[in-house]
Amino acid sequence: MIERARIKLSPWQQAAVAVGSAVGALLDPRRADLIAALGETTGKPAFERVLERMRRSPEGRAVLLERPRVISAKVGHAWDLPENTFGAAYARFLGSRNFSPDDRPPVRFMDTDELAYVAMRAREVHDFWHTLFGLPTNLTGESALKVIEFEQMHLPMCLLSVVGGTSRFNAKQRKLFFQHYFPWAVKAGFQCTDLMCVYYEQHFHEDLEDARRKWGIIPAPTAPK
Repeated sequence: MIERARIKLSPWQQAAVAVGSAVGALLDPRRADLIAALGETTGKPAFERVLERMRRSPEGRAVLLERPRVISAKVGHAWDLPENTFGAAYARFLGSRNFSPDDRPPVRFMDTDELAYVAMRAREVHDFWHTLFGLPTNLTGESALKVIEFEQMHLPMCLLSVVGGTSRFNAKQRKLFFQHYFPWAVKAGFQCTDLMCVYYEQHFHEDLEDARRKWGIIPAPTAPK
């Protein structure tokens, strides 16, 4: 269940939290709690559309029915899978960065349990998308993934994150992003399947490249030297 810590906000309170979170996230993009609050307070219509798409998809409906969580207790078996599999690639992604799937902040500002789960699911599959698209977790990689996330979910937070992230680039990083990563991300986000309707945990055992082909995913290009 995604019920704990949920807070009911009036419209003006929601606006205040959204503005405060946006300012704080722009000042410190590492504040995952502020980015999460911004996504929730500005993203309800987008999450409602994602929910409707999931309801129309057989795999999406299974996700909504079973409500899998991307936490260590549920995905720990990925570390034991053959190295060519999607699950093993995900485990390597986490291990090489000393990340834990348990570090995501809770959902606090969604009106219903179902919307709260969709918001949590969007948050928890983020590292699956990093793995599938082969993107690093530096500012360039995160900004590129936010472009894909915006195309997939149309969350205002994603667009604001791209603006905030790219504003921190130096001239060399900005040129690299807009000439190299941005065009790829636009194409990749448009071409791939509806990624919120994928039950990733049921595909851990599949070959990574096979999974990418099945979902129409174009891995990130190698950055020019």
